Amino acid sequence: MIDLNTIRHIYFIGIGGIGMSALARYFLFQGKKVSGYDRTQSTLTLQMEKEGISIHYTDDPGLAPKEAELVIYTPAIPADHLELGWYRQHNYPVVKRSDALGAITQHTFNICVAGTHGKTTTSAMTAHILRHSGYGCNAFLGGIAANYNSNFWSSERAVCVVEADEYDRSFLKLSPDIAVITAMDADHLDIYGTERSMQDSFIEFSGRIKPEGTLFVKAGLSRSDEFRAGKKTTYHFSDDTADIYAKNLKTVNGHYRFDAVVKGERIDGLTLNMGGAHNVENALASIGIARLLNIDAGLIREAVAAFKGVKRRFEYLVKTDKLAYIDDYAHHPEELNTLISSAKALFGEMRCTVIFQPHLYSRTRDLAEQFAESLDKADEVILLPIYPARELPIEGVSSEMIASRMKNRQCRVLDKNELLDDLGRSAAQPGKGRLIITAGAGDIDRLTDPIRTLLNAKQPMRLEEK
Repeated sequence: MIDLNTIRHIYFIGIGGIGMSALARYFLFQGKKVSGYDRTQSTLTLQMEKEGISIHYTDDPGLAPKEAELVIYTPAIPADHLELGWYRQHNYPVVKRSDALGAITQHTFNICVAGTHGKTTTSAMTAHILRHSGYGCNAFLGGIAANYNSNFWSSERAVCVVEADEYDRSFLKLSPDIAVITAMDADHLDIYGTERSMQDSFIEFSGRIKPEGTLFVKAGLSRSDEFRAGKKTTYHFSDDTADIYAKNLKTVNGHYRFDAVVKGERIDGLTLNMGGAHNVENALASIGIARLLNIDAGLIREAVAAFKGVKRRFEYLVKTDKLAYIDDYAHHPEELNTLISSAKALFGEMRCTVIFQPHLYSRTRDLAEQFAESLDKADEVILLPIYPARELPIEGVSSEMIASRMKNRQCRVLDKNELLDDLGRSAAQPGKGRLIITAGAGDIDRLTDPIRTLLNAKQPMRLEEK
C-alpha cells in the first residue's frame, strides 16, 4: 500500500482526465507539489494551472520531473507512452489512478457510486446534499458540479463520496461503507469481453462493501439476487414495491416536483431543478443515503432544490418557448435512449434533432445496433465521426455503421464545420419549435459554445480547428 503521508511531489500522466484532475486537486489541497502531462490543453487543465499545477502537453521524458516521488497514470494512456516508459525503466513508483484513490480511502467512511450510467449525477448530488446540509464530505466526481464549478472538494470530516469507475475494474480497489449500483448495461466490452463478465465485476464490487455497510441498488437490475452486501436498499423512479420511490411527480418548466417515499417515510415537496426524469431516480438514491446518515428531511429538501446539476448532464444551454438546446455526456445506447425519451417528454411538441459523436471504435462496433435503435427515437440525427480516445481505428468501423442500421432515414454523417453550416441554415427557418441535443463523451463539448451562439444569433459560424 502506498504511504501518501511521506510523499511530497506527485506527477500525473493524463492529468486532464476528469478522475485524474480530482485526484490532482486533492493532493494539491494536501500541500503536495503536483505536476502533470496531458495530450491536449482544455478548460480543466487551464483551471488547474491557475490553481498552481504545472502541466505540459508534449510526451517528452526530458520534460518529466525527475524529482517526482510518485507517478500516477490513467489506464487510458497508451502502453507505448514515452514518459510512462521512462519512469518505469528508472524504477519510480508508478501506480494507476485507482490505486491512489484506494489508498486515500483506506481510512475514511466511503460512499461509492457505481453504474454504467447515472453514477456522475448520483455521486454529485449525494456529495452536494452532504455539503449543503453541513454534514460535510470530500468529493471525487466524474463531472463538474455546477454549484461549485469543480469535480473535487474537501472537508475536515473523514467521509468521501467517490464516483466508482467500472472501466479497467478500477472500482474493485475501493472499500465502500455505502455503495450504489445504478445500472449494469453492457459496456467496456473491450475490457470485459461479455456483458456477463462485466456484471460479474459489479457483483464483486458489491462484495467489497464493509460488513456493516449498505448497498443501494436500482430495483429490477439483472442478477440483483447475486449482490453480496448484507444490507440492501432498492430504489426506483415509480415502482412502489421498492424501498424508495417517487410519488406525485409533476413537470414544471422543464424541471420536476415530487414526493419521496423512503422506507415508509414520506418527504413532501421536493423540487429538482434539472431536466430528465432519470435524474429524479438518481435523486432518490441520494436522498436515501442522506436519510441513512440521519440528515434532516428539511435540510435534504433544501439541498435538492439548490442542486444545479452537473455540466454536460442534461444541461440546458438554451431554453425558450420555441427552442431548447440540451447538452449531455451520453455515450452509451441506454443513456441515449433515456436522454432522448426524457427530452421529448418535456418538449414533445418540438422537432427533435440529435447530434451524436460516437466514442471509441470498439464501443461503436459492439453496440451499433443498439445505438441505431436509440437514435431512431429522434426526428433527425446528425452523426459526427467517431472520437477515438485511446484507440486506433478498426477497419470497417465508422459512424456510417450506425447510420446504415437506422430505420429513420433523416440521418447524416457530417464533420464539425459541415454541422455548423447546416445548423446556421436551418436556425433561421421558422417552425413550431426545435429541440436540439448534443451528446457524446469525446470533444463534442468544443461545439457547444459555437452552437449556442449560432442559435441565438441565427447566423452561420465556423469552428477554429486546433
